[in-house]
Formats: sequence, C-alpha cells, structure tokens
Amino acid sequence: MMEINVQELIKKALEMRKMSYTPYSHFNVGAALLAANGTVYTGCNIENASFTPTNCAERTAFFKAVSEGVKEFTAIAVVGGPAGADPVDYCPPCGVCRQVMSEFCHDDFKIIIAKSVDEYKIVDLNDNLPDRFGPKDLLG
Repeated sequence: MMEINVQELIKKALEMRKMSYTPYSHFNVGAALLAANGTVYTGCNIENASFTPTNCAERTAFFKAVSEGVKEFTAIAVVGGPAGADPVDYCPPCGVCRQVMSEFCHDDFKIIIAKSVDEYKIVDLNDNLPDRFGPKDLLG
C-alpha cells in the first residue's frame, strides 16, 4: 500500500474548508482524497436552498476523481466545524459518504478525521461501515 502523508492530507482538507459554500448551516467541511496513483483530489461541502442537492466535501472529492477516470483510492482526510473557526471536534463522514466510499474502496481504506494536523484519528472503512451493501452484492 502507498505510504500516506497524513499531515499533508489534513492540511489540504483544512484549506478546502475555506472554499465551502454554507450559507444555511455555516458548517464548513473540507476533504482531501488520496488516489492509489498518488494524486490528491479535494472537495468542500456545497449547500443549496433546496437542501437535497447539497453535496458533502467527501463526495465532491470522490466525484471529481471519478469524473477524471480515477477509481482506486487509499485514504481520505476530513475536517469540519463552524465557519470562521478552527475545528473543535471530529467530523466523521455521513452515511451517504460512507456508502460512496464503499463503492470505490477496499475494507482497509483509511478515513482520517482531524481537528488539526496534530490531532486526528484514523479508522478503516470497514470499521466505519461494517456489513455494507456494495458492488459485490449486485455482481456476485
């Protein structure tokens, strides 16, 4: 498995929080997704007045990567918190984002949730979404 520079991914995720569009929740989330080829795809959350079209930072990063033909991933860093403030708590991916991760990632895919470059936790996708429904359930 490719070596993961955890602090660099967290830095990129923290930077992406600044790009968030959150006029309703005022809760900014940034993500940095490490592809198996070493490329990092970033994302931020983007809200919509209709709420349903809102997109999470994690899915923004995944969709950017997939739209460029990349479908193998190693890790993702996620940071979030109130707009205009440093994160004070961990911001784990929502269930929809975890389901998207399960579409493209192996059980040992690393999810890094961070408050800062020095304060973070790393969990495997399987620990975050055990017994998940995925491509293998449809394709046999």
